[in-house]
Amino acid sequence: MDAIVETTAGKVRGATVDAIHGFKGIPYGAPTGGRNRFRPPRKPEPWAGVRDALAYGFSSPQPTMGMSGLQTIIGGQPRQEPESEDCLYLNVWTPALGDGGKRPVLFWCHGGGFTMGSGSAGFYHGRNLARRGDVVVVTVNHRLGPLGYCYLGELAGEDYALSGNAGMLDLVAALEWVRDNIAAFGGDPGNVTIFGESGGGAKVSTLLAMPAAAGLFQRAIVQSGPGLRMATREQASRQAERFLKALDIPVSQVERLEDAPLERIFAAHAEVNRNPLLGWRPVVDGQALPQHPFDPVAPAVSASVPLIIGTNKDEATLFLLNDRDLPALDEAGLLSRVRELAGEHAGELIAAYKRAFPQATPGDLFTAMASDRMMRRNSITQAERKHAQGAAPVYMYLFTWETPALQGRLKSCHALEIPFVFDNIARGGNFTANRPECQGLADRMSEAWLAFARAGVPAYRDLPAWPAYTPGERATMIFDIPCRVENDPYGEIRQVWSRIPIPAFGE
Repeated sequence: MDAIVETTAGKVRGATVDAIHGFKGIPYGAPTGGRNRFRPPRKPEPWAGVRDALAYGFSSPQPTMGMSGLQTIIGGQPRQEPESEDCLYLNVWTPALGDGGKRPVLFWCHGGGFTMGSGSAGFYHGRNLARRGDVVVVTVNHRLGPLGYCYLGELAGEDYALSGNAGMLDLVAALEWVRDNIAAFGGDPGNVTIFGESGGGAKVSTLLAMPAAAGLFQRAIVQSGPGLRMATREQASRQAERFLKALDIPVSQVERLEDAPLERIFAAHAEVNRNPLLGWRPVVDGQALPQHPFDPVAPAVSASVPLIIGTNKDEATLFLLNDRDLPALDEAGLLSRVRELAGEHAGELIAAYKRAFPQATPGDLFTAMASDRMMRRNSITQAERKHAQGAAPVYMYLFTWETPALQGRLKSCHALEIPFVFDNIARGGNFTANRPECQGLADRMSEAWLAFARAGVPAYRDLPAWPAYTPGERATMIFDIPCRVENDPYGEIRQVWSRIPIPAFGE
C-alpha cells in the first residue's frame, strides 16, 4: 500500500517497511546554487501530482574525501549520496500517518564538522528508533563548508549579511518545515527534540542561540559536540578574504562567486584549510547568531529548553589512528605534546592523568588528554552554564563501552555511541560487529533518549535514576555494561582543565 502524505508543497509517496513509513528526499528548500549561493534558503517550488520520496536527496557539495575515512574504519555499507547545490532535503520515518497521534519528533543534525557529512548515513537510519519509541524521526541535509559558512557581510555588504550562517538557516528552514508538515506524518510540532553528534552537536548548540529557531524545538541533546564559541565577524572576514584570494576574485567582484565552478570552490577550500574538516563554522554576525552559543553564558533565548550533553571516553582514538609516533611516545615527547594542549599547565595535567590512569603508557595518556580537550572539558562547561540559568535541567553522560574494532585500538571512540542511540547495532559495522551484548546497551541508551523526547526526563526502567547535573554533585550517567551513575567522574582532571583557557569548537 502506498504511503502518501500531503505537504505544503505537494504530495509525497513513501515506502512502508516493517510497519514503518519512510520518506526520503523530501525538499524543504529550493536549490542553493547561482544567485542563491550564500543567501538564506527559499521555499521549495510546489509540484503537481505525487512526488516519489523513495530515495535520499543530494548531499551538500563537500571536500572529495568526504566521510570516506570514517566509513572505511567502521566497515558496513558506506553511504554518501551524489552531491549538488540542490541539497535541501530531509527524510522522515513514522509509525503512522495523519492519525492525530501527536508523536514526539526527533530531529537529527548530522556530524562531519560544518564541512562534511550527510543525513543519509547508515548510522542515522530512523526506522528502528521510530518503531521502538512510537516517535517520528527526521534527518536532514543542508549547506556545508564555504557554501554554508563563508561570511561576506563585512566585505560585500548587506546583500551577503547572512552568508556566514546560511547552513544554519537551512536547519531553521527544515525545522519550520517540521512545524508546518509533521502533523500529517503523525508527529507533534509542539514536541520536537533536536539532537546531533560532533559537528551535529555543535549545530544543536548553535540552534539553541538563534532567535529564528526559538519555539521550533522543545528539547536538545548534544553528543560529543559542545559549541561554546563560533567565529567572530573579524575571524570569518579574514577567512573569506583568504578564500577569495585563492579563487583570484577581487572583493569588488564578489558576485563572481555565484558562477565559480564547485571544483574551484573546493580547491580554494583546500588551499586555505590544512584540515578539510575544519575552517568553516557559524558566525556571530549580530543577526542570525547574535552571540556565541554558550560563551560567556548560556543563551537566554533557549533558557527553558532541557538539555542532555555528553561525550565518549576515548574521543581522540579515531583521529589519532594514523599517528605512527604515538605508540613509541616517551616522557619527553609526552611533555612536548601536552604543552601544545595546556601550555604552562602541562606538568600539572600529566600528573593528574597519571594518578587517574597509573598503568597508562605515554601514548595512552596523551590520547586521554586529547579526548578531554576535544570534547569533555567543553561539555562540562556547557552543562555548567546551562545549569546556571536555573530555568531547565541539564543531564550529563559519559559513554565508556569499548569497541573491539581494530584490535581494541579505538576503545570508546568518537561517534561510537551513534548506533546505540539509534538502536542500529546491526548497522554499526566494525564498531559493534552486531555483538549480542551491544543490544542491551542500545536498549538503555535509545530508551533514555526517547523518554527525554517524550517528557524531558531521560528515565528508563532498566537504567539507574539519572539526576540532573549540578555543580555540587555533578551526577553523570556512565553508559557501559552495566550502566551506572557517578558523581564527578575524573574530578581531579576536571579541576585542572578548569584552569586552562577553553578552545573554541574545532580548534
